[in-house]
Amino acid sequence: MKTGHPGSPSRPGSRGSTPPWSPWRTVVWFGIVSLSADMVYEGARSITGPYLAALGASALVVGVVTGAGEAAALALRLVSGPLADRSGAYWPLTIVGYGLTAVCVPLMAVAPFLGAAGLAFGAAMVLLERTGKAIRSPSKSALLAHAARAVGRGKGFAVHKALDQVGAFAGPLLVAGVIALASVQWPGLAVLAIPGAVAMVLLGVVRVRIPDMRVYDEPEPEVLPAATATPADTATAGAESAPRRLPVVFYAFAVSCAASTLGLMTFGLIGFHLADAGLVRPALVPVVYAAAMAAEAVAALATGFSYDRVGARVLLVLPFLVAAVPLLALADRLLVAVVGVLVWGAATGVQDSTVKALVADLVPSRRLATAYGVFAAFQGGAALLGGLVAGSLYSGGRADLVVVVGLCQVLSLVLLVWVLRRPVRQPAG
Repeated sequence: MKTGHPGSPSRPGSRGSTPPWSPWRTVVWFGIVSLSADMVYEGARSITGPYLAALGASALVVGVVTGAGEAAALALRLVSGPLADRSGAYWPLTIVGYGLTAVCVPLMAVAPFLGAAGLAFGAAMVLLERTGKAIRSPSKSALLAHAARAVGRGKGFAVHKALDQVGAFAGPLLVAGVIALASVQWPGLAVLAIPGAVAMVLLGVVRVRIPDMRVYDEPEPEVLPAATATPADTATAGAESAPRRLPVVFYAFAVSCAASTLGLMTFGLIGFHLADAGLVRPALVPVVYAAAMAAEAVAALATGFSYDRVGARVLLVLPFLVAAVPLLALADRLLVAVVGVLVWGAATGVQDSTVKALVADLVPSRRLATAYGVFAAFQGGAALLGGLVAGSLYSGGRADLVVVVGLCQVLSLVLLVWVLRRPVRQPAG
């Protein structure tokens, strides 16, 4: 039997059952799963370029492999999201996706021992790991949205993101420590099998304890304006009668966030500027990046908790944060540039957490995975275009870049205001 709900496809209509875990416990366990998995793939990403180079890759090959991996991680969600909604296989897709990451990253350590085939094998593992990200992300977000609904989606996604960022810190540090001790790179990847195994065990525990996330769902919805209703008043109910197409307001929000993403430069360009302008030694750029990751976690928590108190209008801060990034991060003074890096991290934190809460409140429950897949595709396309625009304008004149980013944020703000005036769902009673 097929069902469009995250959970067991053989147990429709289980809403109203008493869950064995509190919703907060489920959110935190999901967060710890992400923490462990982030140690694996963020640890690998921190040395993927040098590792492939050691296997004989040129700069072009490294760029093509890593670029194709990021493209796959986003574009393939257009397939995995609708597949999850049609089949109801949210848990299997989540488990398979995490499994690919847990297996493929440690297997990269084998590449130096394969001779001439080592580079091809290493590149294949990079692409498969990113494919795993694409397979699991829509389903995982849909599952998490159910538990997060019960505690406040802003808070739920924010806490999950904060735990996720702990792994983003710890993974690269673990890899760097092992490489420093071993004096070669492959053990740094091999050791990541440990957090990978931990992630799979924890995920299995959550799956056994909460096989059907619909136990956290609420009754049928009424309608309130998005800008005035808090997410505690919104619901994912009404899924059984959900339309086949995603609502227009969702697409407007996706375009709004795509405009923000288009203007939000990658840290690669910011890091290039810090070194190129002589503000920071190249070896210290990762330290600045770590500070940005801390700002990302703080911003996710602050806006996530505010989302549940004042509603979706807290997202109005996002276009203003993005507009300030080129003005600050590309400055010729270290202190101003570091402030810009922190603002960049804050904007990224809002995009990666609180934005997902509103996505879940704009679409029917049975279309959550599809929505997250489509949303990621919008952001991925915008990130690619934004990287090309920022890279081409950086050397020609930063004033032009500031103007282009500003115009993108005006478009983002106009669409966001329109979205916040649209109705969202509210549970009856």
